[in-house]
Amino acid sequence: MAVRSDEALNRLFQDLFPVQSEGTDYQAVFDNLAQLYSHPLDLNRASRDELSATLLLTDRQITSLLTYRETNGDLLAVAELQAIPDFDVPSIQRLRPFVTIRSGTFTADLPSPSDKYLIARYGRTIETQKGFTEAIPGRSGTTPADQLPLRYQGSPGQWYVRYRNSRPGVYSIGITLEQDPGEAFRWNPATRQYGIDFISFHAQIQNRGRWRNVVIGDFQQQIGQGLIFSAGFSLGKNAETILTVRRPTLGGRPYTSLTEYGYLRGISATYSLASKLDLTLLAARNRRDANIAAGKTPLDESVVTSFLTSGLHQTSSDLLDLRSVVETNLGGHLHYHTQQFQLGLTILQTDFDTKLQKRDLTYNNYEFAGRQNLVIGFHAGYAWRNMNLFGEVARSSGSLTHSGGIGGVAGVLTSISRKLDVAILARHYNPNFHSFYANAFGEGSRTINETGVYGGVKYSVYRKLILSGFVDWFRFPWWKYLVDAPSGGFDYLLTSTYLPDRQTRFSLIFHDEHKEKNQPGSKTTPKEVVGTTHRSLALTADYTVAPGLTMRSRLQAGTFGYTSSTTSSAGFALMQDATYERGRLSLSGRVALFGTDDYDSRQYAYERDVLYAFSFPAYFDRGVRHYLLVRYQADKHLDIWFRYARTDLTNQPDIGSDLDLIAAPHKTELKLQVRWRF
Repeated sequence: MAVRSDEALNRLFQDLFPVQSEGTDYQAVFDNLAQLYSHPLDLNRASRDELSATLLLTDRQITSLLTYRETNGDLLAVAELQAIPDFDVPSIQRLRPFVTIRSGTFTADLPSPSDKYLIARYGRTIETQKGFTEAIPGRSGTTPADQLPLRYQGSPGQWYVRYRNSRPGVYSIGITLEQDPGEAFRWNPATRQYGIDFISFHAQIQNRGRWRNVVIGDFQQQIGQGLIFSAGFSLGKNAETILTVRRPTLGGRPYTSLTEYGYLRGISATYSLASKLDLTLLAARNRRDANIAAGKTPLDESVVTSFLTSGLHQTSSDLLDLRSVVETNLGGHLHYHTQQFQLGLTILQTDFDTKLQKRDLTYNNYEFAGRQNLVIGFHAGYAWRNMNLFGEVARSSGSLTHSGGIGGVAGVLTSISRKLDVAILARHYNPNFHSFYANAFGEGSRTINETGVYGGVKYSVYRKLILSGFVDWFRFPWWKYLVDAPSGGFDYLLTSTYLPDRQTRFSLIFHDEHKEKNQPGSKTTPKEVVGTTHRSLALTADYTVAPGLTMRSRLQAGTFGYTSSTTSSAGFALMQDATYERGRLSLSGRVALFGTDDYDSRQYAYERDVLYAFSFPAYFDRGVRHYLLVRYQADKHLDIWFRYARTDLTNQPDIGSDLDLIAAPHKTELKLQVRWRF
């Protein structure tokens, strides 16, 4: 497999993540898209959903490609896309690094190339964080060790190793090992520690007779609109106002992320009952990190009060929660599909070995309680000409009476003309709708307690100027954390992109969000709920100054305030990026000047990182941040990355908080990664 530049991948991620969205798990999205793009998609065999998952093609373009294949047969080369209606040169250039032609020529009978590699990475913060300092005993000097202030139990470095051997559409074998900073390398079955802190593995075979897809080990499911299963293709509301609204149905996928929750460990098998009808069955058993409180029921049972999702096991208190609950999942998916129509039935039953019961607080009144939850749902989609209708509805039923909520999503994407695309989506999730692996479209970070309507539009004024935007209205029928009443709000986003030539691009993004939260300092019970306004503006210029040298200049600013107050918090970030590629060497870096009044006006900005690593830090307080990323391709087998990043604050004597506190106003991060291709 030819080595491809990371430049196209980085540019794509910069375009996909220009602004931050509250309900988006960016790490999961990044990991899944990075894996998807690591294997070029065969344009002659890709389904509508597979083409849609790339987030690179409009529905009109997908329909044109499928129609062209049916009429003229297989494409002979990627360049043939120029002969297909609705494909222009910029679209083809953006798509080219991520697609291939594996059939229709003399290569049709040859197996797709395999990709075998080993990646090793080490990173650490240079300054000493509080968690790695010696604990201070009590005043008497005789405080027992287990009562001393908590400290990290491992070394300050992060280790990561991944091996993968795969052939697209045929098989995949992989294992990932990771040790976060502060996690001890320890074999202690009593505390459920088995050497390396996080181990993920999978083995997959595809297209063996009627067996479409079998995954053993760690996997996710991407089905329907994410009401029951969502495998990290959920970009939510973003500057891409059309393509991210609808979710593709991709079925079982090996899990390769470093996020230590949200996946299933067991087996998933998809069998073709007929040419257009597939049946998927899955069984999984996971141990999950959880807080357990003893004697919280009339029968003096222990209960789970919350699940932990950080994946960090650095202190003795972290180890008390480590893999403390056993979760078992049994499910199935019956899927009828053609290129134009699909219909599916999904069932998932989840059982816990310990009862779940959140704290007795008003906002938790409709949260799941019990040991067992069953979710049943239907999803459907229909593509007609340049219109794509989609939807999903599901119902949960738990072991206690207050479960039994309904969730629903329905939407349409349509290309009214070659210049105008429109998306409309409505959703409703009851406060007692419980689906643990859901991540459907919404304002909140969970698929629960929300009703909303979204409308998006994209208009090409002419080939050099594109305007787009969305407006979204949402309502939360019941209380939320830090919101002591039913609440609601709306937000809208406007973008414009101007491309005067192939080497230059200007973009503007304005986002205005209105929500309700508890009034800070409110003394009433329940607390007074007031409106908030969060506005942000981003201006970006991408340009080429010399062969191999590209620049990106960006100014972003924002304000946050409560409607009950005459003052607001403000912040800005001014960034200059540069990327230089010459032969086997690639250099990229950034210098950023930032200033914010407080954390409410923080600024998020995507940063380039080593391959398969993701960086989207929040800039707040006042200071300067810079980083340098070096990639060197020694030969066809060996790639080396080095990353240096540093933040210097000018208005604080230290940086960080709690055990991550550094007693100096700066933080320096180093990362070294090597990849060996076999």
